[in-house]
Amino acid sequence: MSDNDLHIAVIGSGGSAMAAALKSAERGARVTLIERGTLGGTCVNIGCVPSKIMIRAAHVAHLRRRSPFDEGIAAVEPSINRPRLLAQQQARVDELRHAKYEGILEDNPAITVLRGEARFIDSNTLQVTETDGTESEVRFDRAFIGAGARPAIPPVPGLADTPYWTSTTALASDTIPDRLIVIGASVVAVELAQAFARLGSEVTILARSRLFSREDPAVGEAIETAFQAEGIKVLNNTQASQISYTNEEFVLASNAGELRADRLLVAVGRTPNTDRLNLEAIGVETDRGSVIVNEKLQTRVPGIYAAGDCTNQPQFVYVAAAGGSRAAVNMTGGNARLDLSAMPEVVFTDPQIATVGLSEADAEVRGFVTDSRTLTLDNVPRAQVNFDTGGFIKMVAERESGRLLGVQSVAGEAGELIQTAVMALRAGMTVNEIADELFPYLTMVEGLKLCAQTFTKDVKQLSCCAG
Repeated sequence: MSDNDLHIAVIGSGGSAMAAALKSAERGARVTLIERGTLGGTCVNIGCVPSKIMIRAAHVAHLRRRSPFDEGIAAVEPSINRPRLLAQQQARVDELRHAKYEGILEDNPAITVLRGEARFIDSNTLQVTETDGTESEVRFDRAFIGAGARPAIPPVPGLADTPYWTSTTALASDTIPDRLIVIGASVVAVELAQAFARLGSEVTILARSRLFSREDPAVGEAIETAFQAEGIKVLNNTQASQISYTNEEFVLASNAGELRADRLLVAVGRTPNTDRLNLEAIGVETDRGSVIVNEKLQTRVPGIYAAGDCTNQPQFVYVAAAGGSRAAVNMTGGNARLDLSAMPEVVFTDPQIATVGLSEADAEVRGFVTDSRTLTLDNVPRAQVNFDTGGFIKMVAERESGRLLGVQSVAGEAGELIQTAVMALRAGMTVNEIADELFPYLTMVEGLKLCAQTFTKDVKQLSCCAG
């Protein structure tokens, strides 16, 4: 079969699906892309893009209200016009969706877009129920599943009968509630909790155990300290046992007592959009709905590939896109693998959280004998001149060789510094090699050099920008 005869069906149009469709077309295949909802998937429409716009607006509001320079720059209580902020947010979402999804698909003659819901009939056929109700069959040589995920809803008694928010509805709200309760303690819950607090809500977070329980404990502790300083209440080891909504008020029964709020945001994770694809009928293996794929993005059914949030891969859009493009290479006769050994993770709280590689606990579970150092930001010149020294950089190394195994950071610009750690990890550098590198002075990323230097010396005894 020549490449031009190869027909690939792509389910979805988000980060993984778009990457798979474009790379497949680039490599000579014909592509039918099937989307049941809005083109562009989660990230541009209801995830990364609108949330980061809201978070940035909240950051500006926060700085107008309070900053380390209030003695010389008068602080002002900001007036928040949420409808106008929402209009600005949605305009940028629409612009990016058209530029990066709709426009690109319209201009690619090798890709046919079918609007409707797909369902596998067999391992070479999809049944598509189009938006106008008509049904058609799509025969394919290869298929790619990039169906994404949706907010998960916990089975708390009474919750389903209330007008609770998910991240999707919270981001689309044109009001800022006076009182907001957030159920959840990971990325989405914590990012949006701080954004709403900075825009004027009194926020309480219910954490089943603690903030970011899967990370190094210092990460959650640093964020909780920052939140307490902003008046955000964190209730650890707290779960709701009953939820009701009466007289426009949420009432939660919990092990921390009765809690009341004007709005309730539920952000406890995401559920793969695979339940209506009929995967079990063709033998695609799943785990609680997540499609199981190997490093080549293959399912156990020949010719069926998947990537992104509907799979067992980490739920980041850059992982989804990388998976989609590599799947396309493999679907068109190539041999590509998705290597996640140096995968950065960023949480856009303030301070930000950024990690890569292994934590100390993870490394020891894997059998490494480790040596680690934690550098508090009061040792980083950039943080000192910012008058913002809350947070840390932690490096985990293999004790005998000094090879870097992982980095965890909580800092104002942690998301910007982490990619340098990614490159160092990918290159197999030792902490001594990192310590000897040239880093620009008065940057946050210089903290990596300083942290690496602490393996062999006391950085408090060094002059500024000491090499």
